[in-house]
Amino acid sequence: MRILLVGAGGTIGKAIAAELATRHEIIAAGRQSGAVQLDLTDERSIVRALADLAPLDAVISAAGNVAFGPLEKLTSEQWEVGLRDKLMGQVNLARAAIPRLRDGGSITLTSGILSDTPIRHGASASLVNAGLEGFVRGAAIELPRGLRINAVSPTVLTESMPAIGAFFRGFESAPAARVALAYSRSVEGAETGKVYRVD
Repeated sequence: MRILLVGAGGTIGKAIAAELATRHEIIAAGRQSGAVQLDLTDERSIVRALADLAPLDAVISAAGNVAFGPLEKLTSEQWEVGLRDKLMGQVNLARAAIPRLRDGGSITLTSGILSDTPIRHGASASLVNAGLEGFVRGAAIELPRGLRINAVSPTVLTESMPAIGAFFRGFESAPAARVALAYSRSVEGAETGKVYRVD
């Protein structure tokens, strides 16, 4: 398969590439790195990048930024970070992928554990992650040509615990390599409209 991997330079992205590259062609994409430059906050950038790569068998997004902070202090601009980048960026990526995927192709997006298990200072992430999961379930029943769409919802990464572990007290982390298996399940499996939770 020809797979576009957005966010290939991140911790999860690198693990996904390591998991899938032995069996498939991975096209790495990122805002400033990879074979393809693509900015999730810019719909034209997304459309342009995918037009040059079609046809594809799968599109994976392991990218998207959100702002963290106390609920009463988050500014409108900080809320917009998650809404424009992680939420609508991935929605727009999925929309742009539909006509550029071969029949039976797949789209895999990334949400996160905060959709189900909120933490202090994480209201924006909870909103965005839950919105993505709702989009996946809704889009799955409308996709044409046997296309599939799923999301992966990982817990906090083991690799990230030194930096952000204080916000995730009591959470069990998962190594990126184990999280990557869920993306393999989405791309190489047959299900659609699923949220693969990696706790």
